[in-house]
Amino acid sequence: MAENPTPTAAALRSASALALQMLARRRGWLAAFAVTATALSVGAASWGTQQRKWIFQASQAPASTPEALAEAARANDMESVWIEHRSAASGGPIRLHALWAGNDDPAAPVMLYLHGARRDVGRTGYRVREMRELGFSVLAVDYRGFGNSTDELPSEAGVVEDAAAAWRWLGEHRPGQARYLFGHSLGGAIAVQLAAQLAEGPAAEAPSGVIVEGTFTSIGDMFATLKWGWLPITGLITERFDSLATVPRIRAPLLVVHGSEDALVPSRFGRELYERATSAKQFVLVEGGTHTTTTWRGTEQYREALRDFFGVGAAGGG
Repeated sequence: MAENPTPTAAALRSASALALQMLARRRGWLAAFAVTATALSVGAASWGTQQRKWIFQASQAPASTPEALAEAARANDMESVWIEHRSAASGGPIRLHALWAGNDDPAAPVMLYLHGARRDVGRTGYRVREMRELGFSVLAVDYRGFGNSTDELPSEAGVVEDAAAAWRWLGEHRPGQARYLFGHSLGGAIAVQLAAQLAEGPAAEAPSGVIVEGTFTSIGDMFATLKWGWLPITGLITERFDSLATVPRIRAPLLVVHGSEDALVPSRFGRELYERATSAKQFVLVEGGTHTTTTWRGTEQYREALRDFFGVGAAGGG
């Protein structure tokens, strides 16, 4: 006969659930991670499923027709795009929604923009426009589970597949143009994984450059920055996003950007990624930049780095 939960275990489950809700409001997925791990020990949730929910915090956009999405994109001087592929991770078909923001210069280099947790392309438009103004034509994609893409719980393997599908779309629709890979926050970790995979593939698929902003070394390292970081759960993390171990495999030039006042992802993580990288590399610290303001605060630093390091924005460059 199954035993009833002890009062202590039941109380812990209740307290964990309450704390999880409070921490989600205050700190988001990072703080919730520790409470989720405690809940796991008393069977409150599937660890694999729960960590995926809190790492990605994916949410679907309100139902809309392709025609309405296309009209909304045009209103923001962009184009609504659909990308389809079959997922090895889930075994099913995936349909991704993306926004294409073409540069006035038809010869401009193209960029795949990978957003972070909780975001979707509808709430990333201002960042896409910033990158277009810096000299790129930009494709911003929603991974599965986000926005209007296939409603499926994301995983590390799944979102890297989605990013790879968007990368192929760029190559097919803008052949011969320099392709750059950009990731912000969690998107930076996805960019590192994808860039490492591309380094092992055909030269024609290799990125001309990789840019990561406000990103971390691994999920385990991020967990360790929390008040509860001493808890021994690192070995239980399955969605590791171990960028520190992966970044040496990148062969493309790598630009690492971080804000000095990033309170969510400490700038030391960006520095550590830069130091571990083995390809041509540059580190840019934007003074006063936070997790969400680094791009616009560091616009001139971006322009200088893109011009001097990649040749983007220079006469005949890109």
